[in-house]
Order: sequence, then C-alpha cells, then structure tokens
Amino acid sequence: MAIVSRVFDLLQHSKDNYQKDDFVASKQNGIWVKYNTEEFLQLADAVSRGLIKSGVKKDDKIAIMSANRPEWNICDFGIMQTGATQVPMYPTLGENDIKFILKDAGVKTIFVSDQISYDKLSKVILTLETEIKIYSFDIIAGIPNWKDLVELGNKNQDIDLNTYRDQIKPDDLLTLIYTSGTTGTPKGVMLTHDNLISNVLASCILYPPGFSKALSFLPLSHIFERMVVYMYFYLGISVYYAENMDTIVADIVEVKPHGFTTVPRLLEKVYDRIVAKGTELTGLKRKMFFWALNLGLKYETDGTNGWWYEMQLKIANKLIFNKWREALGGNILALVSGGAALQPRLARVFWAAGMPVLEGYGLTETSPVIAVNSLKKGDAKFGTVGKPIEHLQVKIAPDGEILCKGPNVMKGYYNRPDLTAEVIDQDGFFYTGDIGEMVDGKYLRITDRKKEMFKTAGGKYIAPQTLENKYKESLFIEQVMVLGENERFPSALIVPAFPALKDWCAKMNIPFFSNVEIIKNKQVIDKIQSEIDRYNQNFGHWEQVKKFELLPTEWSIEGGELTPKLSFKRKVILEKNKALIEKIYRNAEQVKV
Repeated sequence: MAIVSRVFDLLQHSKDNYQKDDFVASKQNGIWVKYNTEEFLQLADAVSRGLIKSGVKKDDKIAIMSANRPEWNICDFGIMQTGATQVPMYPTLGENDIKFILKDAGVKTIFVSDQISYDKLSKVILTLETEIKIYSFDIIAGIPNWKDLVELGNKNQDIDLNTYRDQIKPDDLLTLIYTSGTTGTPKGVMLTHDNLISNVLASCILYPPGFSKALSFLPLSHIFERMVVYMYFYLGISVYYAENMDTIVADIVEVKPHGFTTVPRLLEKVYDRIVAKGTELTGLKRKMFFWALNLGLKYETDGTNGWWYEMQLKIANKLIFNKWREALGGNILALVSGGAALQPRLARVFWAAGMPVLEGYGLTETSPVIAVNSLKKGDAKFGTVGKPIEHLQVKIAPDGEILCKGPNVMKGYYNRPDLTAEVIDQDGFFYTGDIGEMVDGKYLRITDRKKEMFKTAGGKYIAPQTLENKYKESLFIEQVMVLGENERFPSALIVPAFPALKDWCAKMNIPFFSNVEIIKNKQVIDKIQSEIDRYNQNFGHWEQVKKFELLPTEWSIEGGELTPKLSFKRKVILEKNKALIEKIYRNAEQVKV
C-alpha cells in the first residue's frame, strides 16, 4: 500500500484503492470525455519520461497556463514526478504579470490550453531574452502538442521513473504560485509536497460517506481548487470539470455531483435566482415558498431549534426545498465555500435545504486551509470559518491579526527573503494580514483584512468587508465597495443587481432602456438609498455609509477590478472611479456625521 508523503504518491494510492472508470472527466463539444485511473497514470508517466528525455532537470520551472481540464492534471503530475517545479498561470493574466512571472521564476517550458493563450504568451516571450519551449493542449498548427511528449515518453520506457521519484523529498518544492494580490507586484509562494499533503490529510475528514463524484469549476491555478482536487484523488472522488463558467448549473444538473467547491458569489446568485422565482408565484404556493424560506433563515445546526422547528423543516423540505436540491442535481451532500466571507443567511438557508455549505478560510501561503466548518456535531457555527485544522496552531495577536504555525505554511516567497521575514517570525508563525477572533474558544471568525481597514478623518476605524457583506444581503445590490480613508464619513460605490432592478422597474412602470440610463433615475437612486438605510441600522453611526454612487457595469477579472479569486483590487477600483469619488466628497461638509 502506497505511503502518501509526496503529491505524486496520490496516484499509486488511487490505483491501489479505487480504480475508477471516471478518475477525471471533462466536457468537450458537448460530450463527457473520461479518463480511467490506469489511463491517467500511464499518461502522467509518459509525460514525465517525455520531459526527462527533452532535457528537463530537477528544480526546473515549468508553467501551465490553462483553464481546468484533465490535461492540466496529467501534466501537473508529469512535471512533479521529474522533480521539476510547476508554476500555474491564470489564462486571464495581463501581459505585464506574465512577463514578470516568466522572468522571476526562470520558466523554461510552458503548457498552454489554446490558440488565445498561445498568442498572448508568444507575444510576451518575444520581449524576453530567453528561449521557452511551448506545448499546447489543443491542436495548433505548427506548435508542439502535449501528446508529442506522451509519444516521446512511450518511446523511452527504459527511463526508470522510480529513480527520479526517489530523489524527491516531502520538503522539496512542488509548486511556485504567484499571488496576484490586490496590490503590488506578484509574489511567488513556495509550497512543498509536505505543505499540500498535510492540508489534504487534514481537510479530507470533511467529506461524508457516499461522496464519490464532484464537479469542479474554480480555477486549478488557485491553490484552493488544486488542493481540493488532490484531496478528491486521495478519497477516490471522481472529478468532472464544467465546460465553462456559463454552463455550471447545466453541468451540475447533468453530472448530479455529491458536491463542489464554490465562492459565495455563486451561491448568492443561485439564492437570488430561487427567490426571484418564488416572487413570481401566487396564492398558496407563494405563501408556502416564503414560509419555507423564512424558516430556513432561522436554521441552527444540530437540532438546537427544537422538535417543533425540526418538524416544520421536514415539511418544508418535502414541499419546497426538494425543488432547490433538484436544481443542483438532487445529490448534494456538502458544498465547500472559500475565497470570501459567506453571508450567514445563505449558509442557514442552504443547510436547511439539505445542502450544507462548509465555509472555510485560508491563503495561498497556507496551502490553503487554516480553518473550516465540518458536518460533525458541534463542528460548525454560522458566521465563523469553523475550527482550525489539525496540527495547526492558530493565535490572535494583540492587534487582532490571525497568526498560524504548522506543516501547511509555505517555505517563503521565491527570491524574496525580505518579504518572507515580514510575514513569518522567528518562531515560525505566519502573519495572515487578516483580523479575527475566536468564538466560544474554538471557532475562528474573520472580521476584516488588516490592510483594508481604514481610518476616517475623525479617527474612527472602519472594517469595509463587514459593511459590504451586510449591504450585499439586499436583492438590489450586486457589488458594493465601501471607502472613505481620511474622509469625514464612509461612502460606497455600488453596482446594482440589474435583473432584480429591472423587475422592480417593470412593477413601478419605470422605463428601463439601459444600465447607464437607469442608474440616473431618481426613483432607482431612492430605492437603493432605502436599502442602504435599512442595512445601516446594523452599524454604529460613524460606520454607516452616508453617500454612494451607482455604477453601470459589474467589476470583473477581465476588467481588472477583481483578482482570480474574485476579491476586490481596491486600488484599481479607486483609480478607475476617481471622478465619482471626488463627486461624493465634493460637498462633504453638508453631510451630517
């Protein structure tokens, strides 16, 4: 039986324990293409031999710039078995970031997914004084294909991979992940085999018996989904990759997975869509829908609401929530949410509907999980990110910053011992940059990003994420960013939830010609103001948003306002909306604070 101490040991472990027909699958031209366990292992080994034959050495840097697909995983394992270091790159990266990563890491070989990625990459490579081999996953005329490496590897079966595997230790570098961050130059996070394996073993206890099929759509270039996929392989869970971000719900219905990892934004959209359908109902059906919804909003774990509540919940599940489950395939056993704060109301409703959402927390630097809620009795608390994982010490610094120490903490930042020393102290504690507190002495609650907190001109500290998460509970607010550093009061930039706004306008007989025009409408502005006023009641007077401006377009990764894990690039948003912010504060003295 294989001992799993390095990530590639997962393959032998899977072969010994599971032997699946659908080890990993992806949808290509409307058809699910599946790889069984044996095929996957043979292809990974062939890629390893092909790379070795083509001159790849231990500690070489090899990049993958691609969306999620089985070839990503196969080449990932192919790379690591040679002792080379994999450098994942988002296909959405800008040219400056691509250039920086290629130079800083010293990338010698790169796999790209398609023509678009190839064109973007080759344009950057022309500006570099170095030669980089490129292999494509799609067939591109005149470009070496990844299957050329497979063929080369198959012709060199005499290469004994065990000789190479035996030279790789658990503490050796597995991957170099450049965090886009919300500001500044990317930093290369050095993660070892042991970092990832420790996180896999600590996190795998989350998954309940019977969980054997997962859908994946979060980017493998981010450590969250990558670690989770390694964990799926460890547990014998089949991985199905969604065709693209627009087909997620359709793919879920088709695959009928037992779960998936997600970000709060997607759950918010699913919830809003369900509520919007509920509002279209009439009579008794409408009453029953909102009775069940309100019941769900009061949900508490472990039956603590009492027998009468649980009895009502059974009825709600049979009459209403079963339709919610069917909309997500009908087989969901658990969902895992990360990357940003999950609104407690969403968690409560999904748990009540029999689709528990396990909110967790972590960073690239921690491989990534630091804490996570669990299905076990007493191991979940709404409004927190759960208990710290096993073998990890977590403590709160005097200023509220979360510190942690354990086997999942990175080796450091590549080529930047100065930055490493800033975040890892002499005792080995990593400074997360997040502010938090322990609830009931065991659950971790995140209150804000240390770097994102700001002080008003009156000297009051504002934690913007806390405010933003509350305002987003409004069905009419899609995105909101709170600002006001060194100003007299907090304000906000708001992107309305245009589908909900459009429905409301129709009911109010307000013409809706375009997003640009509608955000100037006084009735619409007053409606958003009433929403802000409603949620302002949850905060102290000095924290409340006093003024706002509406924006016609959602912030996005492509637009440069969001990181790949959908966090705000606050400096970018502030710079792009400088004129609007000046307008907000131009007559600030007239605002009562």
